[in-house]
Amino acid sequence: MTLKVAWGITGSGDLMPETVAAMSALRETQDVEITAVLSKAAVKVVRWYSLTDQVKSFTKAVLIEEDANTPFIVGKLQIGRFDCFIVAPTTANSVAKIAHGIADTIITNAVAQTAKSDTPIYVLPVDQREGTTVTTRPGGERLELAIRAVDIANSRALAEMEGIRVLSGPEEIADAVRECSRRRSEKQ
Repeated sequence: MTLKVAWGITGSGDLMPETVAAMSALRETQDVEITAVLSKAAVKVVRWYSLTDQVKSFTKAVLIEEDANTPFIVGKLQIGRFDCFIVAPTTANSVAKIAHGIADTIITNAVAQTAKSDTPIYVLPVDQREGTTVTTRPGGERLELAIRAVDIANSRALAEMEGIRVLSGPEEIADAVRECSRRRSEKQ
């Protein structure tokens, strides 16, 4: 039976190409149907990285944020029309909002409301480790970024929240989906 995955994308350039590749690979290795939900910022970043066509190529639908509750994805997440919700990559801004209960975008609202149900949520924050990180700009150039202590603290707070599992990198997405599949099988 096909696993239905809602994939929330925020406006992070860091880990965007790697996350799109990991989500695309799911279709090759697992029986999944992916619906992408893009924040307003994600639309710009996905376009900037020239990944729009690739995302459309392996997803059933691409939903674009109009406001915090439109298109209405929350209800489908809460009642189990999706087997899990993966938010990746997740900006420091979205992580801070989720960790502090602010639900004013389609992604942060979907996490807040889905956490009230038994639908599993997996979040990949881009800012989790102290020090610097090296990311790739849209043209392929390297960009070194210093990770702020406040962003690390928010990622840690997110990891402590009930109903949310924090992923450490795009390479954990496939395992998260397998875990989601096992969980669904146990419920049936």
